[in-house]
Amino acid sequence: MNHTHLIQTLMGAATGCALLTACTSEKVASAGEQTAPEAETRTVETYAAAAFFETTSFGMASSAGYAFSPDDDAILVHSDETGIFNAYSLPVDGSEPATLTQSGTDSTFALSYFPGDDRILVTHDSGGDELTHIYLIDEDGTSVDLTPGDAVKASFAGWSDDALSFYVTTNERDARFFDLYEYDTESFQRELVFQNDEGFEIAAVSGDGTSLALVRPRTSADSDLYLADLESGAAPVHITPHEGNIAYGAYGFTPDGTQLVYSTDEFGEFSQAWTHNVATGEKAELIAEDWDVMYVLYSPSGDYRVHAINEDARTTLKIIETATGEPLDAIDLPAGDIGSVRFSRDESKIAFMLSSDTSPSNVMIADLETGEITQLTDALNPAIDEDDLVDARIIRYESFDGLEIPSVLYVPHGAEANPAPALVWVHGGPGGQSRAGYSATIQHLVNHGYVVLAANNRGSSGYGKTFFHMDDRRHGDVDLQDIVYAEKWLAEQPFVDAGKIGIVGGSYGGYMVGAALAFEPDVFKVGVNIFGVMNWVRTLESIPPWWESFREALFDEMGDPATDGERHRAISPLFHADNIRVPLLVVQGANDPRVLQVESDEIVAAVRANGVPVEYVVFEDEGHGFSKRENRIEASEAYVSFLDQYLKTPWSPGPDAAGAPETETPETETPTAETD
Repeated sequence: MNHTHLIQTLMGAATGCALLTACTSEKVASAGEQTAPEAETRTVETYAAAAFFETTSFGMASSAGYAFSPDDDAILVHSDETGIFNAYSLPVDGSEPATLTQSGTDSTFALSYFPGDDRILVTHDSGGDELTHIYLIDEDGTSVDLTPGDAVKASFAGWSDDALSFYVTTNERDARFFDLYEYDTESFQRELVFQNDEGFEIAAVSGDGTSLALVRPRTSADSDLYLADLESGAAPVHITPHEGNIAYGAYGFTPDGTQLVYSTDEFGEFSQAWTHNVATGEKAELIAEDWDVMYVLYSPSGDYRVHAINEDARTTLKIIETATGEPLDAIDLPAGDIGSVRFSRDESKIAFMLSSDTSPSNVMIADLETGEITQLTDALNPAIDEDDLVDARIIRYESFDGLEIPSVLYVPHGAEANPAPALVWVHGGPGGQSRAGYSATIQHLVNHGYVVLAANNRGSSGYGKTFFHMDDRRHGDVDLQDIVYAEKWLAEQPFVDAGKIGIVGGSYGGYMVGAALAFEPDVFKVGVNIFGVMNWVRTLESIPPWWESFREALFDEMGDPATDGERHRAISPLFHADNIRVPLLVVQGANDPRVLQVESDEIVAAVRANGVPVEYVVFEDEGHGFSKRENRIEASEAYVSFLDQYLKTPWSPGPDAAGAPETETPETETPTAETD
């Protein structure tokens, strides 16, 4: 993980937009250059939420595993075709996929084929509790939990070069720390190869099993890399001594194991890719771009290198022939946002995911010799006319101090003739990023007549380390003002009904909803809080034990509850809930280990006591983000129903107002298939 962006993962994946980003290239450089869309005369069909979520979400096997079958005839994917994620074998010839798992309760995600046969590894948790286990699915469909235990969290860490073993991390020995185990491919007997007593993050294992890359976060701006020699068992060696704040992370080892490819922001605002020679310690620049390098990966032989950059909320991908350092020109990659690149075993093909603002990610395959590209899936519901959906535009507006805030704008068809109500969408994090790309929830909102501005307030990742740290220990202050100024910018646009602007957000974004309504009570007309932190004192004292390795970094970002409790109380919406005077929808997963249900229970009770309409939805079978299609549909319908009732016709308290009835309304979509 790139440590510069560590904190964005802490509060979950509620970013609002797909993590595989979109194909349009239109940009609006500043608020001053923004113009209304051209007039439209065609009729746009309005769709129910089910139409958007009855698309099929796809994901690829882990980059640490084998995505292609041993004969290269199929690709291991996961899909929510049935309404819940399961693993499938997708033939490269375009024929029907074969079902490999049949869970009806817990979303199951593909990890890897075995090196020489059709057995697979998958992972799932229980009801969203985030205690993921690793499962073997044998060729006869039998499932075996390879990481049993009631409180165990496990992750897949890759295969050995000789294909005789694979690696798994678990926190079974100590709930705070993850140890590394090597599993035999046939017997599944395992050996502890690294006992993690010092709270490192296990980042990458070399294919020959001799080297282990470790990350030690110190603060949200500073971290270090270590190398452990697994053969000698010697103490890990610190390979990034430095002064000041520099963030380091590990992308992985080169295929020959001689070099660790790592990230660093030492040389500018953005993360670059460098190499560290395992034997000599020599370091060299590998990739420097004008944006963050998101990931670096190699083909099995090392003949090709792939890297992606986070270019203004969209992903740009490059494939390099390592022998020449030149881009691969055998194929003309299609327009769109490309991610999850996986090489076939013989390196003649790549599989990848392709998405756009108006279409979910599809699985594609490209022949590296002929350049032929084939689409293997159709993710968008055929009942939707893609022309009825809208492309995102990247805009910037000025905040209270003149700082430009990059944002993603969605404008409904026809809004230039009939100004529409609008929403400020706030991502999770706090250091997340709203990105362009397909979001069923956002497209549903826009299709029902709502402008959506997904604001990347200061503190968001993707815009340089200075911007990323501008909100450190100033949460609910300067970042909140960025969101307030998003409302001001929207109110000035000709396609927005200025008197009808609300706010919506999930996780940290849900906190911002509560903060906006409590601390700036006259700005927004409604709020939609999706599992947002309402009491920072409690939340920071109850973080999951497996966050131990980056506890210090989290506390550096947010403040240590032992010393900053007073400030945490001051910025917590719960303790200022008497200021909330507009309708509120709250959505929560009962099994959420990050933002406990009590956070939502308490804010609902407190705001209802103000005589304000409050609707509350709790999903008993979800955690921090919702993976079941039926729940995502119900949630999205709840948003639109709530907004239609309280924003399109703004609510005002009557002389006898006593609040809204205590109805249970649905929960929100966090695009788990596309994340994290």
